[in-house]
Amino acid sequence: MKYLILIQSNEKSLEVWETLTSEQQMNFGRDHRRLTEEMQAAGVLVASEGLADPSLAKWVSVRDDKTIASDGPFAEVKEHLAGFYLVDVEDFEQAIAWAAKVPDAALNQVEVRPVLDMSGWDF
Repeated sequence: MKYLILIQSNEKSLEVWETLTSEQQMNFGRDHRRLTEEMQAAGVLVASEGLADPSLAKWVSVRDDKTIASDGPFAEVKEHLAGFYLVDVEDFEQAIAWAAKVPDAALNQVEVRPVLDMSGWDF
């Protein structure tokens, strides 16, 4: 079963980040790379990416069959998605065990959410 491990950036995590030395910040990134390699070696990693700053995002909508892409979001957000790991494991407990290894879990918290399996749906 697939689970998404969501890494949020928020005021609390940013405060903690600012207290880290440059070396600790570099090690944090290295720890993410090591975790990715560990997940790959275990055969559970489907995908993993960090995400760019929300100021680089676009909002997309379709109105009257026209695609509209606008800059944004401009609103001051207190939390945004900073990255994710998509894992394919046996159960929720295994997903939680992998999430506990995400470096961000030691600074703040990460979210684990099951991926909706629509394979049995009759369309």
